[in-house]
Amino acid sequence: MSAALFPAALAALAMTAIVALRYLAASGAFAFATRRVRPGLYNGMAPQIRREIGWSLASAAIYGIPAGIVAWGWQNRGWTLIYSDPAARPLWWMPLSLAAYLLAHDTWFYWTHRWMHRPRAFRLAHAVHHASRPPTAWAAMSFHPIEALTGAVVIPALVFLIPIHVAVLGLVLAIMTVMGVTNHMGWELFPRRLVHSRVGEWLITASHHQRHHERYSCNYGLYFRHWDRLCGTDRGIGTL
Repeated sequence: MSAALFPAALAALAMTAIVALRYLAASGAFAFATRRVRPGLYNGMAPQIRREIGWSLASAAIYGIPAGIVAWGWQNRGWTLIYSDPAARPLWWMPLSLAAYLLAHDTWFYWTHRWMHRPRAFRLAHAVHHASRPPTAWAAMSFHPIEALTGAVVIPALVFLIPIHVAVLGLVLAIMTVMGVTNHMGWELFPRRLVHSRVGEWLITASHHQRHHERYSCNYGLYFRHWDRLCGTDRGIGTL
């Protein structure tokens, strides 16, 4: 490896470790909460949980490598449209960029996830994720490498297209992590008042995603339900 490539490779390795630790911390915290809130929910699921952790740690490398290279390029080569000075753009751009990233990510996820349910793609890759029956808090990143790759390219691509403050980018990643874990943990974190409200009708929570894992051919979104509603794939929420 040339001296020029070594710092980028080191950044990719460091980011892989960060993604892996973020997964272990977030999934571990919600798995602990599950033991307190729903004692016995994961009883007898130790072999499945070990598989989920194994696939998720493999996915951490697939997510971490491009993210690390892009982060290195931003700091050392001026790549990307990430900025750190809040005065560089109007303050109103921060919430707008947050919405833009979540909507763009949700759109990508809906259509790639729906494609993953085509028979050939499902057998090849997405079946790994659906082998978690039912999913647990550890299943958030339990993907075949092909599926992990489709998810890993989104945020690194968006930072070249849509300007974003580094703190808002951190918030995007935090929302992505929390939603990924809580939507799989087998119980509803959010109050019923919210889940069954007019706002809740447009948001994806565990109750909505659980129905996807029960019926497969519906409820494909990540954050919002608008694509499912527009495309006729929304089948409401399950009971948790």
